[in-house]
Amino acid sequence: MLHDGRSIRVAVVGGSRIPFCRSHSVYKHCSNQEMMTAALQGVVDRFDLKGQTLGDVALGAVIKHSRDWNLARECVIDSGLSLRTPGVDLQRACGTSIEAAIMVANKIALGQIDSGIAGGTDTVSDAPIVFKDRMRRIMLDAYSARSFGGRIAPWFRLRPSLLAPDFPSVLEPRTKKSMGQSTEDTAKEWDIERKHQDHLAYTSHQKAAAAYDEGFFDDLVVPFMECEEDNNIRRDTTLEKLAKLKPAFDKSGEGTLTAGNSTSLTDGAAAVLLANEDWARKKNLPILAYLTFAKVAAVDFINAEGLLMAPAYAVSDMLNQAELNLQDFDFYEIHEAFAAQTIATLKAWQSEQFCRTRLGRSEAMGSIDLERMNVKGGSLAVGHPFAATGARIIATMAKLLNQKGEGRGLISVCTAGGMGVSAIMEAAPTV
Repeated sequence: MLHDGRSIRVAVVGGSRIPFCRSHSVYKHCSNQEMMTAALQGVVDRFDLKGQTLGDVALGAVIKHSRDWNLARECVIDSGLSLRTPGVDLQRACGTSIEAAIMVANKIALGQIDSGIAGGTDTVSDAPIVFKDRMRRIMLDAYSARSFGGRIAPWFRLRPSLLAPDFPSVLEPRTKKSMGQSTEDTAKEWDIERKHQDHLAYTSHQKAAAAYDEGFFDDLVVPFMECEEDNNIRRDTTLEKLAKLKPAFDKSGEGTLTAGNSTSLTDGAAAVLLANEDWARKKNLPILAYLTFAKVAAVDFINAEGLLMAPAYAVSDMLNQAELNLQDFDFYEIHEAFAAQTIATLKAWQSEQFCRTRLGRSEAMGSIDLERMNVKGGSLAVGHPFAATGARIIATMAKLLNQKGEGRGLISVCTAGGMGVSAIMEAAPTV
């Protein structure tokens, strides 16, 4: 999507999402399809797209039922868009909807389509629960048998223990560690104190609450299931309350990650509308910002690197390509999977040794102005439905840049599997 005089500039028209809610709360009986459809309908209604045909709709979910094998298309059918609008499913863990935006943007930049929607949804409340492999084998053997006796025989292998279901796991298959356990390792490696993590979490909640109070989210969040605001925001939290929470992952006495400075399991969905400039202007739609650069990266988290450190690499590579410095931005949206992960990324960019030996730079990238980071609250406050976070961040960044009327925004999202996704957005000139 690099605008080099040959490609087409990719405009961010705007986004819509439902409130993000703690799992097993407001949306405990909702499916991914229901939530994603509501977010898409928010985009359709906001930008008067009912009955219109878009070039593509790309979205996904990390925790996904087999019934959702064609989730994007099914959500499009109920969204109000023309049924001639296609849909495609994709997944890059917590970077799913930002990856979806990159895919749609690249199609626009190449002239393949003139408009599209990117989004994502996730629910832990409606997680797929499956039987153990031995139980599945019994059922499949009985199903495929050709005789009555053959259909009965497999059931003689049934044992009570096989009736216990297998619940979805958040452990990394290679390391057998959860994200929290892996981030505890990172916190120790980078010497990140508990008080710094709690302070970042406290600030995130305060900023998110203030953003709602000032009406910033009025046109970005559509009510769903009688909910109008992210229910994870703790308006009454204090540093003292956060300090009293017990470590959640490392309980040896050395742990620093708690339920307060880690994102909660969250249900929700978000979507963002992208287009070329001509299409947007013909539809009399706003152009809030441009999506200009993007980069993905991965690290060897099995042997040499922290699980969630890939954004440090992705941002560095992207800035080299864009010929920009880390300080050349008016806003930074850095996904707060854990406060420790965010702080570790910031410290990595300030470390001359890390930047020289890992990033191949001649000097440290330096620090950023923290007053410009996650200015309307981050994932620690609003929550983190895995596949929805990227679309939330892009829509938020587009509005911030439009309100300022100039400048750039840097986006950084860490994902499972030791990957990271980054992007640059630039304000559209005000007319």
